[in-house]
Amino acid sequence: MSKKVLVAYASKAGATAGIAGAIGAELTARGHDVDVVDVNRVKDLTPYDVVILGSALYLRRWRKDAVRFLRHNVDALRERQVWLFHSGPVGPDKDQAQTMPPAVRRLAQNIGARPAVTFAGSLEPDTAKGFLARRLATGNLAGDFRDWTKIRAWATGISTTIEPTEHATNRRPATKHSPKHAARPPAGHFLG
Repeated sequence: MSKKVLVAYASKAGATAGIAGAIGAELTARGHDVDVVDVNRVKDLTPYDVVILGSALYLRRWRKDAVRFLRHNVDALRERQVWLFHSGPVGPDKDQAQTMPPAVRRLAQNIGARPAVTFAGSLEPDTAKGFLARRLATGNLAGDFRDWTKIRAWATGISTTIEPTEHATNRRPATKHSPKHAARPPAGHFLG
């Protein structure tokens, strides 16, 4: 049974959006109805059975809009299967897994989401934003390090895990909680 899937992303220079597009394309190819949307444009989770959220990772921090999305949607996300990813490592460290920032880790546990997977990012001189990013984009950290095979394999794993029944198994019980980039593959409905 096909599931309605939201792939939401928070991207700074487009690399994370490209990863979200590839995930959406893979899930669409496997028979799911997928919307790929900038996290700031998501207004309602009601239509979705599954939510995949990705954020760019800078200085070990998620984009504020991605964290805000998690905070504002805790109750709704508890009712859905949720996967997380972040992208950012470049250069010699491109294959190092990154830990989730503490606030994101707490929210993920509260929601019942699996820990975020790390994908290598992209740092191109012509799309780098901010003084530090532009400076770093001139050395050995410059380039597109995204591993499309790894990204598609992760999406395939999600597709095989999405259960064909109405209820998700990865939910936690409610608790109190105080382009120079590679072209984006077509992804179901890219709304971003």
